Amino acid sequence: MTLLSAPRAVTVRDVGAKLWVISIWTLLIFFVINLFGIIGAVLTSSFATRWLRSWFPNGLTTNWYVSAWSEFQLGDVLMTTFQVVGAVVVLSGLIGVPAAYAMARREFKGKKLVMLVFLLPLLVPPITYGIPLATVLYQTGFGGSLIGVILANLVPTVPFVILVMIPFIEQIDPRIEAAARVFGAGTFRLFIHVLLPLLTPGILAALLLVLVRTIAMFELTFLTSGPTSQTLVVALYYAVFAAGVRAVQSIDAMAVIYMGLTLIWLVIALRFVNPTQIVTRGKQARA
Repeated sequence: MTLLSAPRAVTVRDVGAKLWVISIWTLLIFFVINLFGIIGAVLTSSFATRWLRSWFPNGLTTNWYVSAWSEFQLGDVLMTTFQVVGAVVVLSGLIGVPAAYAMARREFKGKKLVMLVFLLPLLVPPITYGIPLATVLYQTGFGGSLIGVILANLVPTVPFVILVMIPFIEQIDPRIEAAARVFGAGTFRLFIHVLLPLLTPGILAALLLVLVRTIAMFELTFLTSGPTSQTLVVALYYAVFAAGVRAVQSIDAMAVIYMGLTLIWLVIALRFVNPTQIVTRGKQARA
């Protein structure tokens, strides 16, 4: 009986494993088809002259992009978006990289508590601290301005840069820095000529991810922006939900511009950043 039942148990196990793999692939294919279906529908609608109750639009045109550009003042919105993103990326690097170096090289009381504080803006939903943050910014006169939007976006991006850069800094042998100081290198020359070349891949990775994150940041920008300080994602929200009648095709054209802009920067980021790089470097540093 034992010899007859053993092959049957193995067969049932194999069938269960195959069914599990098939179900995973089925769900994955279903998700991908729905995702591309939604994107394809928006993309087609942005070029459609008229598309009602049919599989294909009556015709194609680019006039909706011209209409969206003028109707939603996309030139000014894109300029504001680039200003916010550029300022956030530069300031996050200038603040985050030295702070990450201090956290990686110095031991002090309360270091774990400081690390926990850095983690909170990344773990807590932005809307949770966004409302009190916006209240403070409006009370101090920065709310509704470009500076207020930049300050609000720095809250999650600076800790992000610090947490990304710490593993890159920890993998650099401190003896290299000590040798540079023996040969007379000061702090500035040490950073420029020794640390910066070694940290360039990490800095580039962190800042590119900050760029993509800032373009897609809605909650903090929405709570702190005004009529002249809206980024593209906030302007898109107002285009959809603000009062008035707007052509669906114009809104879809605006959405395509937003998707295209985000996708371009995401592809550039992935060109320079290996998704497993940060985790691998962190494990190596801890080892």
